[in-house]
Amino acid sequence: MEKKIAIIGAGCSGLTAIKCCREEGFQVHCFEKKNDIGGLWNYSDECHPGEGSIYKNCCINTSKEMIAFSDFPVPSHFPPIMPHQLVLQYFQMYAENFKLLPHVKFNTTVERVEQSADYDKTGRWSVTYRSTDDFQSGTVHQEVYDGVLVCTGHHVYPYIPDLPGLDTFQGIKIHSHDYKISQPFESKNVLVVGMLLSFF
Repeated sequence: MEKKIAIIGAGCSGLTAIKCCREEGFQVHCFEKKNDIGGLWNYSDECHPGEGSIYKNCCINTSKEMIAFSDFPVPSHFPPIMPHQLVLQYFQMYAENFKLLPHVKFNTTVERVEQSADYDKTGRWSVTYRSTDDFQSGTVHQEVYDGVLVCTGHHVYPYIPDLPGLDTFQGIKIHSHDYKISQPFESKNVLVVGMLLSFF
């Protein structure tokens, strides 16, 4: 019997997970809360809780050869260091080439993953999810899967350390997760706490 796998997130890890699971003959459902693939590299002018975020002028911090999937080289005409628009375009080309998009449920949020009622015998998992339309109707979906791959990334929830005086500081204070453009900081003295590459 064909095993059924749930994959949460359609960024670079989710896409490769879909491909590998399909190559193993598994049935795959990938849940993506946004309306497109790309995860962190699916740029938005706004920051949303629980979603990765990059700034407007962000470029990948390594060469295209280093980030390339082994079975799908980056196009030769792409620059050596790619801006986020081209990183996303590369992921879209990858997904199209390997026919991954039919396996993605867009605008769908996973609310819960828990052991199924027969977990002790089967090792299966119950996944509860809703699409954007379901939130208006109140509809909740639940399906049982033989395996679950969590591919939600690690740039989702910002960590702000407890720094003495931070709560009384009167200037602008933001986490890099919420940084988008440099204009609000022009002609200001800026202190960056923590290691951050290519901030401006």
